[in-house]
Amino acid sequence: MDLSVVVPVRNEADNIRPLIEEIRDALQGKIEYEIIYIDDGSDDETPQRLQQMMAELPQLRVLRHVVNCGQSTSVRSGVRVAQADWIATLDGDGQNDPADIPAMFAVIQGDNAPANLQMVAGWRHKRQDNWLRKLSSRVANKVRSSMLRDSTPDSGCGLKVFSRQAFLELPYFNHMHRFLPALIIRNGGVIDTVKVNHRPRTMGTSKYGLHNRLWVGLVDLFGVRWLLKRAKLPEVVEQPRESGGQ
Repeated sequence: MDLSVVVPVRNEADNIRPLIEEIRDALQGKIEYEIIYIDDGSDDETPQRLQQMMAELPQLRVLRHVVNCGQSTSVRSGVRVAQADWIATLDGDGQNDPADIPAMFAVIQGDNAPANLQMVAGWRHKRQDNWLRKLSSRVANKVRSSMLRDSTPDSGCGLKVFSRQAFLELPYFNHMHRFLPALIIRNGGVIDTVKVNHRPRTMGTSKYGLHNRLWVGLVDLFGVRWLLKRAKLPEVVEQPRESGGQ
């Protein structure tokens, strides 16, 4: 298997079928794949819609959190059970375009990929959000980039392709999904960034607002900066066995 596509969702019933069909259409015949949905404690029709899609698509697997645990924990649950060495993540609200995944995966697999490339991160260069979300994201990205130097203009983009092993070696904490490029670099990995399509939300409602994005994000930012400053990347050389004896 080439790629595991991990999609965390909570109360996205109307987006389940359209997005899964888009993922299938983007990957079918190009990449050997599986799709892993993590239902993060939904209390709408999301579980039933996922069951219907499992009956139609053998590549689809579904995990369910009995209680809501958040996006980072959902992504981690999916990555832990994934069968492929490479993971693609995207948000379950339909704003990320699955058609971008093959090109991002091709960067990973390309002959010109830099050594130790562990992540290709999406960059929503033309965001389809309201002015307040655009402004807050622009400010947050500038502050984050100056503090963490994470080499990406859009760390918050949910569309990413990365090494499963590299992800599982990262320190785990709530909201870590917002800082994956910085954490990958902290562990010695290399990241690349590509421009991706971004679409307006047409169904469902956003789960994020000012209180659960900005203020929590600022606290996390200082925590991640603390982690980066204390990272140690030793140069390890295995010593040869001494010859001699019998």
